[in-house]
Amino acid sequence: MQAAVLLSLAFCALHMWPAVLGSPQHLRFAPLDRKWPRWLTKVDSFQWANCGPPSDPAVIRSLSVNPCPIEIPGKVMVSASVSSSVAIEAPVQANVTLEKRLGQIWIKIPCVDKLGSCNYDDLCAMLDILISPGAPCPEPLLSYGIPCRCPFKAGTYNLPSSEFFIPNMDLPSFLTNGDYKMKAVLRNGDEELACIQLSCSLKALP
Repeated sequence: MQAAVLLSLAFCALHMWPAVLGSPQHLRFAPLDRKWPRWLTKVDSFQWANCGPPSDPAVIRSLSVNPCPIEIPGKVMVSASVSSSVAIEAPVQANVTLEKRLGQIWIKIPCVDKLGSCNYDDLCAMLDILISPGAPCPEPLLSYGIPCRCPFKAGTYNLPSSEFFIPNMDLPSFLTNGDYKMKAVLRNGDEELACIQLSCSLKALP
């Protein structure tokens, strides 16, 4: 997936989604020693929510993704507003829990090749991998003054409705068709910065 780190990470992830989930090798966060045999074709039933206490300084105020379902490859329109009452500086840790629905229960997906239910020590360092220090932020972040690296000043960041193209991408074998939900808790040391919960349905072809 920041007025804060939230909006920047979300938009950078959208730009880099193919790299993080499968394509080109040089942008992956960890080497993979097996094939990723499934092609993602559709994302449906996308929902989001802030899941932290009122004291969390960083929150998503609005997020709209259209069309629904998202056909892949295809175009998607995204608008968002995120705010943070504090400046956010490195290191920003993330605790991510990814679950899949099996019948009436949710099963936690383990961390495999840094995907799944994983802990990340420094999201700021990950942003530096995705976008080299000194390089301009990708559009439309650049046009709307949305930062893409730490530190992030306190304030509100708005993305008007903007078009993104999502190309073909492959999925790891453990992300099969079904309903998923993800919870991400961002921290700086002992301070919780934000808690975000996302859910969607994935459809893939072998």
